[in-house]
Amino acid sequence: MLRLNPTFDTQKDVVSSILAKEDRANIGVLEPRILSVERDGGVVYSWRGATGTTRIGKYDPYSTENKLLYTFDKQVCVSSCSLNKEETLLAVSLSQSTQGEGRFKPVSKCLTLLIEIHPINNTKVLKAVDCKVKVQFLYPKTCRTTVLESHLLLAAEDGYVDQYHIALTRQEGYRVVMQNPERLSRERVAEDFSWVQWDSDTQRLFYLTARDKHTLKCVQFFPDRNFEIMFELPLEMPKISSVTSVRFVNFGYDHYQNLKDEGLRLEVFTSPTGTMCVCYSHPVRWHKDATYTIAFVHRGCSKTFTVSLEKGSAPANLPTIHPIFIHLDYYIVVYLAGHFLHLINCRQQDLLCYSLFLSGADAHIEALGLGSEVVSMSGSRLLDARAGRMYTMDLNPDFLLELLSSDRPEAQQLAALHCMLVYLQPNPVIELKIINWISENIMSFDAFDQIQEFILASLYRISYQQCVSLDKLLPYSCVLEKKELPVALTAIPGVKCTPELLCQAIIKGKAKSLQGYWEELQQVLDRMRYFEAVPSPRFRTTLIKEDWIRFQAAMNSEKKKSPRSYRQIEENTKKVLSMVDTWRLDRRVVPLFQEEDQQQRVLVGLMVDKLREHLNRHLSRLGKKKIDLLVVNYAAKLLELVWHVLELVWQKLKLGPWVLCIKQQGSSEEWAMFHVMFRILEATKGLCLPLPPGYSTLLSVLGVRCLPRHTFLQYVDHGLLQLTEPFVSRLMTGLDNSDANEQLKFSILKRLPEHIEQKVSQRWDHPTTSACISREYVRTLLDKHSESRDSALLDYGKSSFYPDFLPLNYLAKILSNREEQAQNPFEEQENVDVRFVEETALKQTLIKLGFEVK
Repeated sequence: MLRLNPTFDTQKDVVSSILAKEDRANIGVLEPRILSVERDGGVVYSWRGATGTTRIGKYDPYSTENKLLYTFDKQVCVSSCSLNKEETLLAVSLSQSTQGEGRFKPVSKCLTLLIEIHPINNTKVLKAVDCKVKVQFLYPKTCRTTVLESHLLLAAEDGYVDQYHIALTRQEGYRVVMQNPERLSRERVAEDFSWVQWDSDTQRLFYLTARDKHTLKCVQFFPDRNFEIMFELPLEMPKISSVTSVRFVNFGYDHYQNLKDEGLRLEVFTSPTGTMCVCYSHPVRWHKDATYTIAFVHRGCSKTFTVSLEKGSAPANLPTIHPIFIHLDYYIVVYLAGHFLHLINCRQQDLLCYSLFLSGADAHIEALGLGSEVVSMSGSRLLDARAGRMYTMDLNPDFLLELLSSDRPEAQQLAALHCMLVYLQPNPVIELKIINWISENIMSFDAFDQIQEFILASLYRISYQQCVSLDKLLPYSCVLEKKELPVALTAIPGVKCTPELLCQAIIKGKAKSLQGYWEELQQVLDRMRYFEAVPSPRFRTTLIKEDWIRFQAAMNSEKKKSPRSYRQIEENTKKVLSMVDTWRLDRRVVPLFQEEDQQQRVLVGLMVDKLREHLNRHLSRLGKKKIDLLVVNYAAKLLELVWHVLELVWQKLKLGPWVLCIKQQGSSEEWAMFHVMFRILEATKGLCLPLPPGYSTLLSVLGVRCLPRHTFLQYVDHGLLQLTEPFVSRLMTGLDNSDANEQLKFSILKRLPEHIEQKVSQRWDHPTTSACISREYVRTLLDKHSESRDSALLDYGKSSFYPDFLPLNYLAKILSNREEQAQNPFEEQENVDVRFVEETALKQTLIKLGFEVK
């Protein structure tokens, strides 16, 4: 499930460099130990050097070079270490045993030193106390190339954090020394806490106080040496009675600490998009349930999960274990080796079906076994300090594809599909495999429709990348359209979920002065509170249905008057179609966007109208132009997405232009294409989403080629296939007038609205349609004006047409005179005139008399 890619290994990246500089015989077993990872990615480590020394070095991940920083002339136990940004100062905390022999024993358990290393010079003792002390230099982002000041955080187990301001000066042009080491400026940052976490990437310090109730606070450090408490959140947490000392998170790694039960484990994860998750868990006792809580601060709620563990024998050295929390941008991974892996969606946590729960072999991570002590770092990195390795992590798309198999629970299929479509980076190979999976499993699942999920999730990802404010407004899953959720999507076997509301988070400072992450978080919280107060903030595509039915009725009626809003609808459609990517039209193989398709044009414009109205109601601050652009782009991407899916399936089935030939019977590949297109039609119809112009025509062409004639007509009668004008025209001209084809054509003509029937019947060269055209021509021409004495105008001389048929001669002369007085009502049909009427009348007479067959 999780892919761990090694980026640093002490054995590969450090040992060879050390051996090149020191005599191996004097070192013995060489085991470099990772002490800390600084903001610039540099890894600070220590090892036992030759002649009983302890050395500290740094590995640069960009140059892949190792650098010796400092050497202690004896073996010491380094419990905490940090290097300043300019690599001129080294802060070190040493653990000392007070149980030594002889007259000279250390008077304190921890000695904290500040050492000048550019070059190696003075050493100042910062602390000599009987509690653990952690050190961490700040790494401010500054435009200045030369900084002669460093800032050091000193966090003590007694429950306080101090910041030291260390002024530096240059001597002899290259030596960097402390300006006044005896009088370092110091100020208190935090106190009275039971837990503290450092975030090096964002330069933030989180800590937990528990005077009256547990309160999570955050201190932000700024480049100008100032700091400020920016955030407070009261937490309803269980009692931490088992904690006897402060727990430090991300203050490096202490290889000499006593690895015993540390009570509650707590970690905070943030992302630049304004999300914050607070994760905590109790130690897991063997044969007991595992309980962990994720507080979604940006959503104002928390979820506590209780997982029933499989019974088994407990390893003797591991009576209790802790789940590991790992941050993967949009997900929090909760991993308990040997038991389960829970991938929890941080953005869409409303339903359990958008999170992925795995157990057994599926949950196994090779590099993270029982007892692993790993630290989740920013940038989806993982530090295993004991093993001396660092990894970058990502989700394995191949494993996610395996979860789509039919033998998996539908909740896992939905979570895996949603993850690949929304959260993984766009990947054409993965997208093709998903589309192939859909085409091979075309029937809708019981719990969700995979085609609807594919369309909505893909559009959500595209739109969210353009504007994060759409997060709560656009549909991201077809499940939300259901009135009742299937049980398969609301529960995970063996997992109990208890949701709760969080206390309101407090962001310090004025809203206008907030910057960066805090501005994003404030906006997210404001949006969350707004959307909780308004009914149905998320757009439902089914809201279009009522207006769509009304427009359909208007289009199918013989009245040419359209609804008043039709002009606006048409303008919307023109904007959308102008944005559709048609510049590679010559490379496209599926013939779409080549006809008007009035019904789909109206549905496109109607969707734009409704979505624009919805966004203007809830996101008016974006402005009308921005909203209009977002809405039009959403509709355009929908049409492109459907077209893209058809292109891939078309190419997979190796179809060609012969598909449009209506005379031939369809092949098995064309039947498969028809089935895919029909399911897409069914899925989009259920959501009232438009399809590309020409889709209905192509589907009907495939239908008449692949389906038995009576089945095809049943599909038409049930509204599953549309008799579009281009399709009927193709049918009338493409099929000959055999008895079976005649019957099909007449069956289709009688199913058309009268005004469309008159139009398309003119393209069928058949005596019956010719007679109908002639009668309509005569009726229209004679009704054009009131009767007049045409007989006075008639010349009873010989007709230029058929002089021997006097009744027809008389009628032809009247019509000819009418044509001279009025515009030909059938002038768009070049061959419809008086001569056409005469020829048709004579032909019909000969047929009636039996002198000619049809």
